[in-house]
Amino acid sequence: METQTAERFRTAVEKRDLTALDDLFTEDVRLYSPVKFAPFEGRAMVLGLFGVLVRTFEDLRYIGHFEGTAETSADGEQAPSVILPFRATVDGRQIHGIDLLQFDEEGRIKEFTVMVRPQSAVHTLGQAVLAGLVADGLVPAPAER
Repeated sequence: METQTAERFRTAVEKRDLTALDDLFTEDVRLYSPVKFAPFEGRAMVLGLFGVLVRTFEDLRYIGHFEGTAETSADGEQAPSVILPFRATVDGRQIHGIDLLQFDEEGRIKEFTVMVRPQSAVHTLGQAVLAGLVADGLVPAPAER
């Protein structure tokens, strides 16, 4: 079940098909980002974030698939998990990363963790994602200093 969800996720992201993502997430999904300490929470926010991400990542391609179990951050329980390594370009910079998908008992994604490297790409990605979130009205603009 988790493998099917992971493959549907992978296909939807590579095709930039946001509507195909809708039923893959639990209502209370949590997405842990490399650019924000607190997770993005809830299906609506995570889907909004994906709207920004598909515009931000250029040439995104998944390059592998690993399955197992791992402890979740929210409840510390072991959950079926899939890791999808990827490569992409953000603002002209090559990045390498992984998506860690963790599933509930019905095979939907309940936790999602993104890790990217190098650190300069994390900074570039953070700026691009923040600008997209603000533009889409998902977060307020940062206060001027």
